[in-house]
Amino acid sequence: MSGFKRTTSLAYRGLRNYLRRIPYGISIEVTHSCNAKCAHCHLGGPVKENRASPEKYGELVRQIKPVVAQLSGGEPLLRKDLEDIVSHLRNPNKAPYIIITTNGTILTKKRYASLIEAGVDTYSLSLDYPDERHDEFRGVPGLFGKLDNLIRDLNKTTKPAITLCCVIQSDNFRDLMKMAELARNWGVKLNFSCYTFLRTHDKKYMISKDQLEEFKEIIEKLLEFNRQTGLITTSRYVYNTMIKFFKNESIPNCRTGYKFININPDGTFSPCGLIITDFKSREELLEKFSKTNTCTFCNTSIRANSEKPLRHLIKDSIRSL
Repeated sequence: MSGFKRTTSLAYRGLRNYLRRIPYGISIEVTHSCNAKCAHCHLGGPVKENRASPEKYGELVRQIKPVVAQLSGGEPLLRKDLEDIVSHLRNPNKAPYIIITTNGTILTKKRYASLIEAGVDTYSLSLDYPDERHDEFRGVPGLFGKLDNLIRDLNKTTKPAITLCCVIQSDNFRDLMKMAELARNWGVKLNFSCYTFLRTHDKKYMISKDQLEEFKEIIEKLLEFNRQTGLITTSRYVYNTMIKFFKNESIPNCRTGYKFININPDGTFSPCGLIITDFKSREELLEKFSKTNTCTFCNTSIRANSEKPLRHLIKDSIRSL
């Protein structure tokens, strides 16, 4: 019964938010500090910052009422009070669906279990290559081996609530089927997101126009793999937006503030994790940014998944839960 109530709550809120132009997804960047040095990211290292309390994050989520609440960073596991934050977001048997986005460097079996107990629904675990190339790219020696050992250890006692998140870029798109096979081998799900140059202003990881046909062929293989396994959460609709983004280096009509939104570590609001502002409320962000927003330079996962037309949003949400 509790599973049915939760699914009903998520579906009702999703429809309500869509009709009322309220954010479907919210990303709370609980810290901008990070213990990795990823080649495609503008963050890395410790950051001096003011951090809101768990109670404040919970208050903001109750105000906005998103379907999905993502805890990200930086590296969110650096927050020692992360379990408390999750507890203040959780509404038993109701929305939101809670995700932790992590690089996995300090994730342990014990911490995995304590956060699940606090109310986390799933972990979005960053992984960009199906082998040790991931270590160099993230600037963390031995990281791939650590993740391999952790996930295999978790599989001994439970089905891991983990979705690998792979950022598709010019030097790894030919490895996407290997990523899919790795997800099957590890017994976890897989989601693909799209590289954007807005973080570093470096376009070298963008799939070029002369690579697009090969990329499309790989997408068809991934879709066939998913028909057989159901392990990939990325839909054809999202793949198609990726193709458009790589082709045009832009996606128009960003709906930040209406479809998705970011909360900074101190509890202020930003349009996204790529454009950092300090608006005091969603209403201020809508008035001073969203109404005149002309940015077209990203197709991040939260944007691509929140801006889907209603029929795709419903179908893909049901399939991914």
